[in-house]
Amino acid sequence: MNAVAINPLQNFKIRFQNFFPLCKPRVSALIVFTAIIGMFLATPNMVPLDILIAATVGIGLASGAAAAFNCLIEQEIDARMARTRGRPLPTGQVSSKETFIFASIIGTIGLGILYVFVNPLTMWLTFATFLGYAVIYTVFLKPATPMNIVIGGASGAMPPILGWAAVNNVVSPESLILFLIIFAWTPPHFWALALYRREDYAKVGMPMLPVTHGEVFTRQHILLYTIILFAVAMMPVGLGMSGLVYCLISFGLNMGFMSYAIALYREYSDDLAKRTFKYSIIYLMALFAGLLLDHYWFIAL
Repeated sequence: MNAVAINPLQNFKIRFQNFFPLCKPRVSALIVFTAIIGMFLATPNMVPLDILIAATVGIGLASGAAAAFNCLIEQEIDARMARTRGRPLPTGQVSSKETFIFASIIGTIGLGILYVFVNPLTMWLTFATFLGYAVIYTVFLKPATPMNIVIGGASGAMPPILGWAAVNNVVSPESLILFLIIFAWTPPHFWALALYRREDYAKVGMPMLPVTHGEVFTRQHILLYTIILFAVAMMPVGLGMSGLVYCLISFGLNMGFMSYAIALYREYSDDLAKRTFKYSIIYLMALFAGLLLDHYWFIAL
């Protein structure tokens, strides 16, 4: 027999490579990152190592499960869009049944870790976030309204609250400010993507803002929400939650975002929309890193 046998390790590697993209690792990484920042901002000291590890793993697994359910629900749409047709479900690398089982297992494990090793509040908040994204946003909002990303953005803005609750077992006003920052960031971030992918969305009948209201209207709203984001991102300074270090970082990052939004408003190009989208990701990571730097800089003084 000339058949080449695949050893268990190779088989595991292949299966992992098939299932891992279902978790949308780049999106999940950003979710986990902002949750971790929420943990550190919740305490003047270091986050207890057991809480840090358990909350990070639990939130990460729940996020991956929500993403996998999103892929499962939208597999037919994904197969028709250039941006998503290479995902595991449209290409047949995994089946719908396998995806459902995979998402259910990692989601249950993630929530179980949060309940047992962190606290019930964090588990229930994470479960609500999971339902908000995988069910309310994906099933009901996304195909129904061009303002889907504004309303559905609430679930994507939850991670800092989850991180804060993991450490202090409470939802505080400070964590709600972190929530508001991501909530205000989500529309200009996603609409920039929707602009240069508008033909894809139109092809599958998805009522994204550029499809239903046009390019000019979307550019106006990107600028409007970027102005709102600028104000919201400065709230930690105004409320005494952060100091000079964050103030300078936030101001610089927001001026950068404003320059992109203004340029996009004045004259559109797909290349500029792509660069705006990429900057928005860097913006959020750097902004939250600035919050963390300011937090420990202030403590050190």
